[in-house]
This record gives sequence, C-alpha cells and structure tokens, in this order.
Amino acid sequence: MLSVISLIFSFVLIVVEIPGRFKLITGVSLVLFLLIVYLFLWLRANFLQKTKLTINNSTVEIKFGDIFEENELKVIAFNEYFDTEVDNFIISERSLNGMYIKRMIPDVQELDRLMEDDDRLKENLAAVNSSRSRGKKKQYKLGSIFQHHDYLLTAFSRFDHDNRAFLYMNDYINFLLHFWNEIDVVYSGRSVSIPLLGSGITRFKEYNLITDQELLELIIWSFKVSRIKFTYPSKVSIVIHESKKDKINLYTLK
Repeated sequence: MLSVISLIFSFVLIVVEIPGRFKLITGVSLVLFLLIVYLFLWLRANFLQKTKLTINNSTVEIKFGDIFEENELKVIAFNEYFDTEVDNFIISERSLNGMYIKRMIPDVQELDRLMEDDDRLKENLAAVNSSRSRGKKKQYKLGSIFQHHDYLLTAFSRFDHDNRAFLYMNDYINFLLHFWNEIDVVYSGRSVSIPLLGSGITRFKEYNLITDQELLELIIWSFKVSRIKFTYPSKVSIVIHESKKDKINLYTLK
C-alpha cells in the first residue's frame, strides 16, 4: 500500500509543476504523510487480532484466542493411538490434548470405551502394535476423527518407542488432506475451530526449522486443495494461542 501511494505521488509530482516557494513545504508534508501511513500500517499489522479469507467460497477466519472458548465444533489433536493417559510421559498435562482430558473428560474409561466401539475409527484402523509397553496398542490412520459431543478428536502425531510425538513432512501433509476429508463427513453445516496443528511439542523429522507461520500457511493451503466447502453461516476458524502472537503475521495472509 505504501509503495502504491509513493508511486501515485511520484506521478503527480512529475505531471504537476510546483512553484519554487512551495517545494520545501510540499516535500516535508509528503514525508510526514508517508510516515503517518507507515505507522498506521505497522500498528495494524502488529495489533491485528484476526483476519478473514475467502477460500472455495468458504470463510476461513484466523485469530488469536482460546479454542476451549469457541462455539460449535472444536478440534483437539491426539496421537495415532488416541491415548488418554495424562501422566506427563505419554501425554503432557500442559499440552492441549492433556488440558482437554483434564478439563472436559470426567470419565476417561468411558471415553476409551466409546472410541473402542466407534465404527468410523474401526474403518481407519491402520495396525496393532502389540509390542507397545505403555498406552494403547491400536494405531489409527493420521487424520482419523472421533467426535465426542462438540469436540472432534483427531489422530495427529506419530509416537516413537520413547513415546515422543513426531512427524515427517509428508505425514503432516497427508494428515491434513485426510483430516479435511473427515471433517467434510462429520461437520454437518456447523462451524469448526482448529488449533495451529503442529506448533506444540511435535518434532518434525528433517524439518527442524519450520515456523509457526509456515504451518499456518500449510493448513490454509491444504484447506484450499481439499475443495471442502463451508456454506454460510458456517466457517472454519484457526485459533492460535496468544503465546504465539509474536510468531504469526496475520496481515501478510491477505
């Protein structure tokens, strides 16, 4: 925007001849005007709390906030086993996964039973890891979704032998594509809020330098190529925790 304004002023100054006695004040006024515009754009970019994009005729809102305070459907990332044991070994109590179980699930055994009996999860069963010493043994396809009330629990990360979450980049992309396909099946015209998937403790093999901004752009790109459509008034909201605010530039997403 600033460059466009500068270009317009440059064109005007070439065409319009300014009397000599007014050149100094005109130059000073122009510089002050451009500084004010720059300051306005800088403040807008740094204090922007949310922005909206239109993709595939759907509204995608990106904003800072707490996903637990969102309305309608909310996505919570689990590991590929849908583990529910919050012991700071398999699941950290400080992770979104751990907070969800601690805050929202009074009976974890009942949740385990519901997942065990869910027909859609049975269709997405990938393998059974009998050698796993702790946690569940059934391994599900990344992107699989289990709906529990107004929460959509999704198999997001792989787990290594030491129960550390990790993903390869092709895992992440395949997850996103399958995830949107699953969302298309279950959302039923309701709005869906998702966190910034991958910005927590998940380790990206071979991509140690991937930024939160790049993760956000990948999520938006995957939504675009998925061709899923949210009919108004339903929408997709990507809810980013306030602690990530200095790592995300909403202004550039436009």
